[in-house]
Amino acid sequence: MKVSGFTIIRNAIKYDFPIVEAITSILPICDEFIVAVGKSEDATLELIKSINSPKIKIVETVWDESLREGGKVLAVETEKAFHAISPDSDWAFYIQGDEVLHEKYLPEVKAAMEKYKDDKRVEGLIFGYINFYGSYSYIADSRKWSKNDIRIVRPDRSIRSYKDAVSFRKDDGEKLKVKKAGNAIMYHYGWVKPPEAQLEKRKNFEKLWHGDDTVNKMFDNKTEFDYSQIDSLAHFDETHPEVMKERINRVNWKFSFDPTKGIKLSPRLRILNFIYRNTGWNIGEFKNYTLLK
Repeated sequence: MKVSGFTIIRNAIKYDFPIVEAITSILPICDEFIVAVGKSEDATLELIKSINSPKIKIVETVWDESLREGGKVLAVETEKAFHAISPDSDWAFYIQGDEVLHEKYLPEVKAAMEKYKDDKRVEGLIFGYINFYGSYSYIADSRKWSKNDIRIVRPDRSIRSYKDAVSFRKDDGEKLKVKKAGNAIMYHYGWVKPPEAQLEKRKNFEKLWHGDDTVNKMFDNKTEFDYSQIDSLAHFDETHPEVMKERINRVNWKFSFDPTKGIKLSPRLRILNFIYRNTGWNIGEFKNYTLLK
């Protein structure tokens, strides 16, 4: 079995992306790893080159700033990396720059790829998600943050990066037929940054969707990100991936959550959240895939 990892990144240092941790978290089960590095305002290229592995293959790119509608530029860049993987690979393992896989899941992810390698009905594998928020000690636990998403696909050119690279679909928009990557959960750290840095990251992200005037109005007179605008958080008491330990130890800001200042939900949403937390059933959840039985 041959596995190709792939990802995209730009301005990783400026916006504090854990891209090295993301790549190295799945590198042990990849035979090669394609990194599409966009022309950056910092030393992102040098950062990726510093990863000490012969598996790493860098594709230097220039992002098309005109592709703002719907974050399309992210899908275009993702496909540049996807199309650079070896044609003889059995699986393509995608990870975003703020996602990290815990090492405890590596054996079962590899086992799932081996199990379905020759079952051509299976076009991809899905992962569950944990979304950290504000700090490395809290996770967003309401139903709107719950998702499963495709991160392993066949290296098939009929498969495309979907919308803002959130997932994958066929050329004609058809959902991929998938199985679960065991019980593997991806750790998402995109909402863990000092408030000032998070504001700058959000501005940059919104510029991939909207014009400058719109973005300026969205963040007018703001100096830091308001982490209080969340409906519910839960304390995280488990372990983080080993590759994240050094980054976590460098934390230089404090975060606290006051539930009395958070977003107030309607009675309907409170009931739906209650059902989700107690049963795991997310009523009305949108699934960007077709789960095979």
